[in-house]
Amino acid sequence: MAFTGAVLTGGASTRMGQDKALLAIDGSEMTSIVATALRDAGAREVLTVGGDLSALASLSGVDRPVPDDEPGEGPLGGILTAMRCSVDDVVVVLACDTPAITSATPIALVAALLADPAAGVAYAEVDGRVQPLTAAWRISRSWDLVSEAFAAGERAPRCVFMSLPAIAVTNVLASAVDDVDHPSDLRRYAAESLTSSTLNEDSR
Repeated sequence: MAFTGAVLTGGASTRMGQDKALLAIDGSEMTSIVATALRDAGAREVLTVGGDLSALASLSGVDRPVPDDEPGEGPLGGILTAMRCSVDDVVVVLACDTPAITSATPIALVAALLADPAAGVAYAEVDGRVQPLTAAWRISRSWDLVSEAFAAGERAPRCVFMSLPAIAVTNVLASAVDDVDHPSDLRRYAAESLTSSTLNEDSR
């Protein structure tokens, strides 16, 4: 199934204190890591939605930064922007702050939609928790409902799932949705990267 990838990069990053989309882990910006996972999964184009468009345009894996149609209105507005800008009927929308994600996650989401032509969205569910910013959307079946919900004041993507034919994808690894919200999370990833590098050196 042809699909477009989109990375949400317009968040305020208030808990981090600086723009998460452009923060680097082990030499790679988090947005690039997520964009590369989408590209490796087979996305025909990878968008970023919101944020510093000029800076995002220079990142590896990013084809086209687009402004958020509804800046400051939360992730549901970003999802609608991704739908509008997608070149395919399916768009996989991911958060920018999950640096352990791999191509396996978007592949699993798209496969779930392919298995059910009636589904409007396939979203990750990890350890019983819904992950609304790790989802594949079939635009032809979800656009009207999502846009109407947004116009009515809804801002939480998970609330829209209840009104759509939705599929919970439970074979997504917990590491794929482990997000970086605080400076302590960033330090944890940096420490894990250093430990991994040391172990690799010791094994040679």
